Amino acid sequence: MTVANQKGGVGKTTTTVNLAAALSMHGQRVLVVDLDPQGNASTALATEHRSGVPSVYQVLVDDLPLASIVKPVPEMPNLYCAPATLDLAGAEIELVPMVGRETRLKRALNAFDSMELDYILIDCPPSLGLLTVNAMAAAQEILIPIQCEYYALEGLTQLMQNVELVRVHLNQELNVSTILLTMYDGRTRLAAQVAEEVRSHFGDTVLKSVIPRSVRVSEAPSYSQSVITYDPGSSGALAYKEAAREMAYRGAAVTGV
Repeated sequence: MTVANQKGGVGKTTTTVNLAAALSMHGQRVLVVDLDPQGNASTALATEHRSGVPSVYQVLVDDLPLASIVKPVPEMPNLYCAPATLDLAGAEIELVPMVGRETRLKRALNAFDSMELDYILIDCPPSLGLLTVNAMAAAQEILIPIQCEYYALEGLTQLMQNVELVRVHLNQELNVSTILLTMYDGRTRLAAQVAEEVRSHFGDTVLKSVIPRSVRVSEAPSYSQSVITYDPGSSGALAYKEAAREMAYRGAAVTGV
């Protein structure tokens, strides 16, 4: 599943990390592939990603096997991370002349033994460049976090157009399966209006669970943790656990498990 939205600050990395942590704590084996050069998902999962560390960059550019960079997340037995380093910022340019540049991550994942895994979550950068296209070409599903603020739906048309282009040309299995409302402030009428607008536009694709604005969610990465482990009883942690449960239930219903 690719977590994508070209708007910055909508909660892509936060959503990826916390859903992964919540799923792993319920016995699911989860791999997070950090495809954002900022490496924030790697930071939150306490996975080393200083420059020079083998990372997703070498997988995409040098054909390094994905298995060689995947690291177990400390104190999270079912959670793994493929880290991103700042080197990845140059990958957009270096990939341009390469053959099959849009499907290099897909090839790496196909060669990776994922039989033991239940979920692979790919965290995308805030752009619609080659890295995000690689993520879309490699995934079966897309999860779009949408913040409950003004301009929330702006840019979604472009994102949907890109999804359709990838589906037609690179990955017929691609499907926008999940939309998650983030940064919900129940004290404002605007948040309720945005949530209502998104639900009327996307229907059942939108999870019933809503992620509230939460200081704890913002604090957790500075301690190299997800909010699930940093403050399990906080409103943010409970909301992400509920979203993960809903997502897992949907997945089981689709696959008939």
